[in-house]
Amino acid sequence: MSKETPGVRYAEIERESETARVRVVLDLDGGRKATVDTGIGYFDQLLGMLAAAGRIDLGVSAEGDLAVDDRHTVEEVGYCFGRAVRHALGDGLGISGRSSHVSTQEDALVLIALDLSTRPYLSYDLGLTYERVGGLTAECIETFMRSLTLQAGMSLHVKRLDGHNNHNLCEAAFKGLGRALYIAANKLEPA
Repeated sequence: MSKETPGVRYAEIERESETARVRVVLDLDGGRKATVDTGIGYFDQLLGMLAAAGRIDLGVSAEGDLAVDDRHTVEEVGYCFGRAVRHALGDGLGISGRSSHVSTQEDALVLIALDLSTRPYLSYDLGLTYERVGGLTAECIETFMRSLTLQAGMSLHVKRLDGHNNHNLCEAAFKGLGRALYIAANKLEPA
């Protein structure tokens, strides 16, 4: 099937900046396959969880200035992923466009609510208490979410409802984001 076939919700986005080179391939109607290599192992795992929960095919390759820090790479991946979501959705006709999902991972309970309305907004309160989680700078989770929302044109709320383990909170957030995106982007049955 060609990516140019009508009804195929697919996107390939590439971006090169002074600090990173990123390529994202997204198929919203894929089958949970993820091939992710950002150079940041825990971030790769989180993106894989997002793809599985969202029932999407996702390919991400990134080369960034990781010798300096991980922020630029994570931000650019969020940028490209957001652009890919917006491109794959096209005019957005025939989808619900809104959803919420409460996700759990052991002690963590996280609410994700989103609206694909083209009005970007992020409300983020994950309550992470450590500077690093699995080798990823904790503040990069918010950086990714902000970059994603701006480029996808989505309103996104990320709220910790319960839990204290930072690792579990991050995983619950990414799984919840994937599932909420799946629900919001799911094609509606004809009336």
